[in-house]
Amino acid sequence: MLGRHGRSLHRLCPALAGGGREMDRRLLPHHPRRHPERAGGRRRLRSATERQLIACSTAVTARLETPRRAYTPDRREALLPACLTQALAKVGRFNCVKEGPMSSKRPARREFLKSGAALAGGFTLGGAASLSGQTPASDQAHHSPPMIKEGKDQIAYGERSSHVTSVRIAHGGRPSPDNWGLTFHVAAPLQDSVGVITPSSLHYMGTTRGSFLPDVDPREHRLMIHGLVDRPLTLTMEDLKRLPSVTRLHFIECAGNRSSRRAKNVQETHGMTSCAEWTGVLLSTLLKECGLKGTASWFVAEGSEEVKGASSMPIAKAMEDCFVAYGMNGEAVRPQNGFPLRLMVPGFEGIFHTKWLRRIKVVDRYYMNYNDFGHLDQDAKVAALDYQIGPKSVITFPSAGQQLPGRGSYEISGLAWSGGGAIKLVEVSTDGGKRWNKAEFKGTPQRMAHARFGYQWNWDGQEGELQSRCTDELGQVQPSRAQIAKYWNKPYDQTFSVPGLDNSIQPWKIAGDGSVTNGFA
Repeated sequence: MLGRHGRSLHRLCPALAGGGREMDRRLLPHHPRRHPERAGGRRRLRSATERQLIACSTAVTARLETPRRAYTPDRREALLPACLTQALAKVGRFNCVKEGPMSSKRPARREFLKSGAALAGGFTLGGAASLSGQTPASDQAHHSPPMIKEGKDQIAYGERSSHVTSVRIAHGGRPSPDNWGLTFHVAAPLQDSVGVITPSSLHYMGTTRGSFLPDVDPREHRLMIHGLVDRPLTLTMEDLKRLPSVTRLHFIECAGNRSSRRAKNVQETHGMTSCAEWTGVLLSTLLKECGLKGTASWFVAEGSEEVKGASSMPIAKAMEDCFVAYGMNGEAVRPQNGFPLRLMVPGFEGIFHTKWLRRIKVVDRYYMNYNDFGHLDQDAKVAALDYQIGPKSVITFPSAGQQLPGRGSYEISGLAWSGGGAIKLVEVSTDGGKRWNKAEFKGTPQRMAHARFGYQWNWDGQEGELQSRCTDELGQVQPSRAQIAKYWNKPYDQTFSVPGLDNSIQPWKIAGDGSVTNGFA
């Protein structure tokens, strides 16, 4: 019916034309070529809407018979009869919005073309704008945003919008870098985080008592594995990338990641943890290739930084889930996170995830290395707690330093993680821990990885206190500071300091004006 005019109709409204034949199928669902079983029998009764569509399609055909010279830009929108627009609206093809008089025909044509394009998507821009209470799309079209001037650097390696201002900050009271160029701890902006993956550029950074960043050439870098092994190995980066790889989502957390009364926001209280997707080779694969001797029970990992950060770890952990990572979030590991090679020890505190990894020595005893000296003045139970991270969670919104604009519904959002495996349950309290409500996971929690949770909350404008607690797959429940003090048989007050790793519940106080502050202050 419209086949020979499909090209002209396509210029007017691509979603309606479809080369002409698509229009036939849409307007004539009873056509015998589409329903041969009806061709020789009784014709199905047509509805009033179908009869109107057929009549309107005839009108379109007649209008398309107009000589081509009459198809001026200002008249093309008139080729679609009003009856066809009304009929399509009845069957849900148009979301019609009644417009006022237009000042010129060019905006009318623009609106017509937008409506035609929206037909394929099932809604019009005007309808969407009316639901949100925003300016109609026809008005927004007159106010185009400024364009970003891109150079070769931006094309070669993309950058974020200039309107995004999330940054890392120095952590622990020391500038980073300092006046001598030493790099110390820097914390990730958890208050701005979405999902569970921390961008590589915002991943927290921890160092061994301060360090200069080594500039390692991957072509010259070597990983040596020796000690109590049958066949010592020296591997290049190319050697490692030829071996079977794994890609896993894991968090890393510094032992100093804890709240204090002085902390003003969640970046200061919990910013020394991040979660990324890491790619590398299982350490068990390398150790099996070397062949472990019968007395092998510990291993020591050493990096290339000036301090020679090295830590002792059980060989059982190495054979379980450790791996040497050369990839981070789909690209090479960043220099601040150990380029070209970092040891991943899932669930253990950050100091064991040796950066700029260059040597692994298999031994038969616990070595007293630089990183191990800090355990000498600790109780044996405290030192043991410094390996695996306990169940931990924190609310990132609303959190200290943020402001609720007014009463109403908000989604409380946060992160939970544990060195003991996957998070199985997160609970949220809005009354200081008196009552707990089950939160919803935003995705499936992974083992030793951040899990995003949310809880819908209607704030009535009253003062309150927000808390979160989590339970991991081992059944371990995140404790409060009062419970930790009771465990250590110490009095609990504002001066109490948690021995070892601090995984206590973090409270946020909500004031009547919507301001949020640190509950420990």
